[in-house]
Amino acid sequence: MNIFTNPMFLASVFFILGHTLGWFAGNAQFVWEYWKDKALLATLLFGTPAGLFFWYGTKFAYTHIESLWSVRFLAAALSYLIFPILTWYFMGETMFTLKTTISIVLAFSILAVQYYL
Repeated sequence: MNIFTNPMFLASVFFILGHTLGWFAGNAQFVWEYWKDKALLATLLFGTPAGLFFWYGTKFAYTHIESLWSVRFLAAALSYLIFPILTWYFMGETMFTLKTTISIVLAFSILAVQYYL
């Protein structure tokens, strides 16, 4: 399967944006005092666009892969690229623990399986 197609590129970009906004929807409360008690506002401002990105990411990936399981694994693996970076940058939590490193390696392995097999 050729991964360098417009649908797969768009799907990956949409999943990355969705995971980024999803991170802020759930974790902005720990980063900024302003968001501590604003669950509904955070859900509307971050979660709604995140949901749309996931919807379109799924649409574009499925048109190319034609397997919802593969789309799911692609989205999940991309989350392991976004979450550690944002958590390290905003929360100061290292991604270089044994557990996190193994998880990231596994996520890359899942991506490789979904892209190349």
